[in-house]
Amino acid sequence: MLALEWLKNAHGIMEKLEATQLENIKKAATVMADAIEAGRWVHTFGCGHATIPVEEMYPRIGSFVGFHPLCELPLTFFTQIIGQMGIHQFLFLERAEGYGQEIMKNYDFDSKDCIWIFSHTGINAVNIDVALEAKKRGMKVIVYGSAGETGDKPSRHSGGKNLFQIADIVVDSCVPLVDASVPLKNHFDKVGPLSTLSFVTMVWMTITTVAEILADRGVKLYIHPSHNVPGDTTAHERLDAAIAEYQRKVKCL
Repeated sequence: MLALEWLKNAHGIMEKLEATQLENIKKAATVMADAIEAGRWVHTFGCGHATIPVEEMYPRIGSFVGFHPLCELPLTFFTQIIGQMGIHQFLFLERAEGYGQEIMKNYDFDSKDCIWIFSHTGINAVNIDVALEAKKRGMKVIVYGSAGETGDKPSRHSGGKNLFQIADIVVDSCVPLVDASVPLKNHFDKVGPLSTLSFVTMVWMTITTVAEILADRGVKLYIHPSHNVPGDTTAHERLDAAIAEYQRKVKCL
């Protein structure tokens, strides 16, 4: 079964992450913990399927206040395939230089913030513009993606550098550049991509490390609880507390 081949490839990605990326993940988590401890934000950004890790981390059961998603609907919602907000428009926008600059104008960032960008290839202009604008504001730029495969490849941005060359900290997703991993009989293209699995795995490796660092420092975390467990009589109170803390903090943006 090709299912087992994809599963073998997926296991291989997670094993490689564990073997090679723990040190980089800890570096990234430390920068994020510093931002949250300072009362500021870890801003998160991605395009297309690279918004899935952004949507996974907060609001999410088991995560906590401190992560602020920068999700642009035209870069996120293209499931109509054709027509309004279709794939053709999405592909144009993610490569459009200057669009990321306009996105960044909407927020009052601080040099104590950091930004966490997900990009499989790191070559598209909107991600690069967001990263460059973040650096102008004194923010640390953390990038997760296929750095080992794309690290020295030219970008689609006039500045010439790709996202991994701009970043302060890079964590390699360990995913092949082609992403899809399973050959299919009588077809040129493979099936079974791996980047989403890797991104979500890295998200929770990172966020649990951020939580560990902050807990060791004595910082109170406002954790988003499950409110579906029978007998838990305070879940809604804890949920309200987390949302209220998010609301309090987000006013600074």
